[in-house]
Amino acid sequence: MGSHRKMPRFRVAGNRGLLLSARDLLILAVCALGIAAAWLAYGLDGTVPLTPDAGASAVGPETVVSAPALSPQKRSGGPDPDATTAKAPAVLPAGATGAGKSAEPAVPSLPAASVPLRITFPAAGMDVEVHPLEPGRDDTESRSIVPPETKDGYWLAPFGTPGAGSTNTTYIIGHSWLDQDAPFNHLSSRAAPGGLLTVTTATGILSYRVDSVTTYTKSTLKDSAAWEAVANRLVLISCYTEDPWGRNVVVVASPLPGG
Repeated sequence: MGSHRKMPRFRVAGNRGLLLSARDLLILAVCALGIAAAWLAYGLDGTVPLTPDAGASAVGPETVVSAPALSPQKRSGGPDPDATTAKAPAVLPAGATGAGKSAEPAVPSLPAASVPLRITFPAAGMDVEVHPLEPGRDDTESRSIVPPETKDGYWLAPFGTPGAGSTNTTYIIGHSWLDQDAPFNHLSSRAAPGGLLTVTTATGILSYRVDSVTTYTKSTLKDSAAWEAVANRLVLISCYTEDPWGRNVVVVASPLPGG
């Protein structure tokens, strides 16, 4: 018997292997339609149009809405420093409007600073003329000022002037009398915190409320807080009627809103 060698058979693709089947053509057509639809929907630049939420307010036809760029912190999941935190609206005080500032505390509206002409203190039985007094420099610095021996009041001109623009305390002083009734006699017995008084000046009338009534010995009054410079504060000083030689009575008052 002779031997036979089998030669390998190679399959050569015929013309049919180079043609597309109907199924292949259908798949290619679907892909082409998908690409065309994407091109028409997004445009050549790839920008995605933004659609407002259903509850968002309408914008004008010419308004362009853009997607905000994310900061590095936002992209990484951290807090966004450019984000604005929404807060509940502040409660406005009565009488204030949202467009303006909240109402400011009431401040005294006073007539222009001017020389005092008269002081009236009904609770202390006082209704008296006031005259300017120019004490000497030594008396002013030592706080040892003696008014003329009359029943009137005296305004210490080197200190404050009552009214708008004043930067110091206004001082009005007067004598108390032992054997006669006098306007300043009753500061010692009738003046009390909360009492009301008025000062008439050349530019108007100023109203005050008593803050305190204090009795000082004559040696300690000159170094007391009564001589501190306080804008528009009013201080009345007289001898204490129960001890006119040893003590003084000091009435301190502040202006009321509205003058």
